[in-house]
Amino acid sequence: MANLGILKIMVLLLEMISFPFSLSVHKNSANSTLFPSGFLFGTASSAYQYEGAYLTEGKGLNNWDVFTHHQPGKILDGSNGDIAVDQYHRFLEDIELMASLGVNSYRFSISWARILPKGRFGGINYSGIKYYNRLIDALLSKGIQPFVTLNHLDYPQELEDRYQSWLSPEIREDFGYLADTCFRYFGHRVKHWITVNEPNQQIVLSYRKGIFPPCRCSSPYGNCGKGNSETEPFTAAHNMILAHAEAVRIYRTKYQKEQSGSIGIVVQTSWFEPISESTADKLAAERAQSFYSNWILDPAIYGKYPDEMVELLGPALPEFSVDQAKDLKKLGVDFVGINHYTSYFVKDCYFSSCQRGDGSSRTEGFALKFDRKGNVSIGELM
Repeated sequence: MANLGILKIMVLLLEMISFPFSLSVHKNSANSTLFPSGFLFGTASSAYQYEGAYLTEGKGLNNWDVFTHHQPGKILDGSNGDIAVDQYHRFLEDIELMASLGVNSYRFSISWARILPKGRFGGINYSGIKYYNRLIDALLSKGIQPFVTLNHLDYPQELEDRYQSWLSPEIREDFGYLADTCFRYFGHRVKHWITVNEPNQQIVLSYRKGIFPPCRCSSPYGNCGKGNSETEPFTAAHNMILAHAEAVRIYRTKYQKEQSGSIGIVVQTSWFEPISESTADKLAAERAQSFYSNWILDPAIYGKYPDEMVELLGPALPEFSVDQAKDLKKLGVDFVGINHYTSYFVKDCYFSSCQRGDGSSRTEGFALKFDRKGNVSIGELM
């Protein structure tokens, strides 16, 4: 039976800023199309959720392998990604299914530990390089453009063991090495690169709430036994932003002119609606946006954190050096991708008191989130 997992149409909304699109989808009739010209319609996946092939052909351990195998109770049903939907072995079937849908793009992520099992501390796994080359070639043979994400939550466990991964500036060098390797081996065919998927969500779940590996948090956000929810999210995000910038710098200076591709970043977004017409709640909605997606986008585009974050967090928020800020602004991005899932009402907790809840703390922007007003959900009211 063909692998149906790959057919989940992506919730991803990619708003590409600065490069043209083309579309070739099945037509309902000779005179009608589903989408206007210049639109990419596709599917998407992430390596750990789809590939399987646990430790196959030289792949190293990644953080999610260790998390699912050695931390019982963290995954509700006790499952793991050892097999997943087995895309590693069944990608040709998957691509046939995508072609039958008439899609013309596919976003997938690189398994960092599959091509660099120990990061820069070990050699390249050429079996992993071969796999992605075959996947890319098969997509192109069907007229499907590959969108490649360099990091979608997983990284070699070696980097966690050596220096605590995203909490250390060292990971910027490792991420640059990953990016350079991918651009070198795949860039003459891949024209759309994404550095990091949802860094804002990845950081919150890994370093504030402790739900994702490396499961670091502190009270009252969670009970992880290690970590500091008030400071570590901002340290990890800072390193992730600068790692993103390093990948962009390498692409701009070494590969982009020859390969004629584009590079960007994907963040998770939500819409924040003030729960009342008060000025305080309106300001809270703006703060909520600053502490969520603008936390990543402002540095990546303007070279600085949002003013609301600087004002509220003070020294808890790392600073970019003058040179780093200039580089971030100069490098910029060719496009921004957004994964948008939901919206919230927001109540101010800065000028008025609030009960404890999601978003209410200083490090979350003093903006308490609700999915409903009274007994009516935001979806019904909007």
